Amino acid sequence: MAESSRNAAAVSQDARTALAWAHNARFLTTASKLDQLPQGDLVEIAFVGRSNAGKSTAINALAQRRQLAFASKTPGRTQHINLFALGPKDEPDAYLADLPGYGYATVERNAKLRWQQVMADYLLIRRNLGGVVLLVDSRLGFTPLDRQLLEFVAPRVANGEVKLLVALTKADKLNRKEQQASLEGASTVLGELTTEAADVSMLLFSAPKRIGLDDMATTLYDWTHPAAAAPEPAAADPVSPT
Repeated sequence: MAESSRNAAAVSQDARTALAWAHNARFLTTASKLDQLPQGDLVEIAFVGRSNAGKSTAINALAQRRQLAFASKTPGRTQHINLFALGPKDEPDAYLADLPGYGYATVERNAKLRWQQVMADYLLIRRNLGGVVLLVDSRLGFTPLDRQLLEFVAPRVANGEVKLLVALTKADKLNRKEQQASLEGASTVLGELTTEAADVSMLLFSAPKRIGLDDMATTLYDWTHPAAAAPEPAAADPVSPT
């Protein structure tokens, strides 16, 4: 497991490319059931988190758009999977899936149970799912609901099928000592998912202060463009003629 960070020069160059890619995000469709999502092979990156963890704010910051992801005035009321296309406008290369927030008591029980099942099914069986960004309030750490969501996706993370990035949101509201404690707490939880095959990382995040934004954009770009992220192969030694 890694804390997502890069040297300043690499972040500056890679982040510009990644942020330009994310800036092209545009709404594609909304779905209340998995069979309403598009078919095909494009990888999906799912944003998940408690209803007040700052999920919509993070998506809007990533895309550098004010209202790409709609934040309901009543937390927990959004009950659809909203899908956004990423990459070139004429030929998208990935999708961003904004899953409903969870954890608010104001949502009617039957609706809450139905959406828990839809989200669980999405995380468990959606073939296109290639990465999950879990937003956790850095001031609270992992709640029981956050841990429950991790349990849904844990088998696919452990075998390397799905990558995981935990963004510890609202990090600007913590001092440095508190930020470090938040990272250490997350590391302990995520250590249970770590295997040789797993790709698990975490970062401190604040949309208003742009903390972690470059690293988040670059991580997601690398997930969906592995060839671009891979180092150049070493040149082979010349072969002497025989």
